[in-house]
Amino acid sequence: MENNYDKKKYLTLLSKEYKNVYEVAEEIINLQAIINLPKGTEMFLSDIHGEYAPFEHILNNGGGIIKSKIDDIYGNTITKKERATLATLIYYPEEKLKLMKKEVRDLEEWYNITLYRLVEVAKNVSSKYTRSKVRKAITSGFEYVIDELLNSQAGNEKDKERYYKAIINTIIKLNQAEAFIIAISNLIKRMAIDHLHIIGDIFDRGTNPDLVIEKLKKFHSMDIQWGNHDVLWMGATCGNEASIATVVRICARYNNIGILEDSYGINIRPLSTFAMETYKDDDCKNFYPKVFDELKYTQSDKLNIAKIHKAITIIQFKLEGQMIKRHPEYDMENRLLLDKINLKKKYVTIDGNKYEINDTNFPTLNPDNIYELTPEEKEVMERLCESFKKSPKLNEHIDFLYKKGELYTIFNSNLLFHACIPMTENGDFKEIEFLGTKTKGKEYLDLINDTVNKIWVNKETVEQSLLDIMWYLWISPDSPFFGKNKMATFESYFVKDKEMSKEIKNPYYTLTYKEEICNKILREFGLDEKKSHIVNGHMPVKAKDGESPIRGNGKLLVIDGGFAKSYQQKTGNAGYILTYNSNGLLLSQNRPFESVEKAILEEKDIISELIVKKTGNTRKFVGDTDIGKKLKEEIKDLEELLHYYESGELK
Repeated sequence: MENNYDKKKYLTLLSKEYKNVYEVAEEIINLQAIINLPKGTEMFLSDIHGEYAPFEHILNNGGGIIKSKIDDIYGNTITKKERATLATLIYYPEEKLKLMKKEVRDLEEWYNITLYRLVEVAKNVSSKYTRSKVRKAITSGFEYVIDELLNSQAGNEKDKERYYKAIINTIIKLNQAEAFIIAISNLIKRMAIDHLHIIGDIFDRGTNPDLVIEKLKKFHSMDIQWGNHDVLWMGATCGNEASIATVVRICARYNNIGILEDSYGINIRPLSTFAMETYKDDDCKNFYPKVFDELKYTQSDKLNIAKIHKAITIIQFKLEGQMIKRHPEYDMENRLLLDKINLKKKYVTIDGNKYEINDTNFPTLNPDNIYELTPEEKEVMERLCESFKKSPKLNEHIDFLYKKGELYTIFNSNLLFHACIPMTENGDFKEIEFLGTKTKGKEYLDLINDTVNKIWVNKETVEQSLLDIMWYLWISPDSPFFGKNKMATFESYFVKDKEMSKEIKNPYYTLTYKEEICNKILREFGLDEKKSHIVNGHMPVKAKDGESPIRGNGKLLVIDGGFAKSYQQKTGNAGYILTYNSNGLLLSQNRPFESVEKAILEEKDIISELIVKKTGNTRKFVGDTDIGKKLKEEIKDLEELLHYYESGELK
């Protein structure tokens, strides 16, 4: 009886929105139509690493979908050059219009032809969506006009052509052709991708993670799975000093101090002053930035960055040593290496073995307390910590990461996470003690997810021991964000034997070549192994060495192929684009993106080579998706409300 009472109470509330039989019936018909439409296209991107230009271009070209649609429609009727021009116009309408106005002789004729072509492309990409959804997606004006052009059924073909011509001629006559081209191009881009997944690592290496986040904030439907570099910035913004030092070090290493100063207003001057004074006679040759534009900067600039780089690196190692000492439960004592250096004999002892080092100038090391910061270093960190915690834009961006992100996502029966699930050599989920609790598998990831959110919500009052977890998640061998036996930063800077810089991956990365292991992971998360997939990033796929992004007989897809320019020599490509439409999964490998200027002037698109096309036995419809399940529940409730109306139980 209580359940019936609750149900009637709920339906009474629902009746306030749908006030009579006709309104309920109309909504049931509408929802029933929606669930029988083909599912929208999802796009998966990973490891963007601040590379805004190629990221923006991929969103503009819909992961190659728009070009494919143009080829389908006009492949046999217009030239390849004309198709490329049309595609570029859609990607960058404002910029391309400026060029076309200079190049085209008869602008009115060009407008006429182009408007017709854009309408046909818009019809094609929006065909799987409801008329209402398409109209709501038009954000640049012309809602009624575009709606009419896409959906008009005016009489026979001659009548329709006359009707179209009247609308398009009027647009041109009123000098609205440019505005209309921009509006319909934006609609085409909006409808090409229904939902976007970012499988981690927005930050570090590239120059504009801030612009990437600003773009994501405006995207209509998306989610984020945090990567290790994202967690690092999240910890830094909360005020964890070891994370702050690491963020600054990576920015210096890739000559991206501008991100901190110009984008987020982080005050680097105290660190710069300290570095110039402390390392004034040091050539800091091991700390030259990995990325450096010789035409833009002088050798003096390079040396100054190297000094900042070295200064913050030593501070980082000291802070990490303090962390390891106050958290024996992290089991990372083997990473205490500063106190293992013999400056006189120029070697460091690691795991009982001696290795020659390439640098002995460490003026801030106190032999009596190696991991103690000097008063000057303390002041530098206090100023940096204050800047990170109080930067309005940085806090806004990190808050967006928290609101839109999580450690893992289950979406339309696919399991998405950045790096790994810690496993043992024999294929079991590794049991890990985390915050005093022994846990593993899905339970471990859920506990981390809850902890990370708790730290952000309480960042002003959170205890230091809990805040330190953010650094642990960045660097620990047991962290699902990292998944290696060590982060060999110290060895890569100071140890001459480069074998010592190698990092051994968690068994997860070899085990998941086996289909049965992938199935085991899917079952752990309550997924149907027959129709589900795992999507990862984190580990760049070295395509040039024959590595494949496809593992576990197609059950796992690794889509980090080197979005960041600094990776591309190692991988031989520029990342992967995974799309999932009503027909199945498409995985494409990107070639490097040159520049926006070349994309506009020379109409150079990102060339994507199809790696795999995995189609199902039947086409997927909205009713087969997570949203479809919710809509079916809504239909069920509305059918009950209809029954209550018809029976007279509700008036």
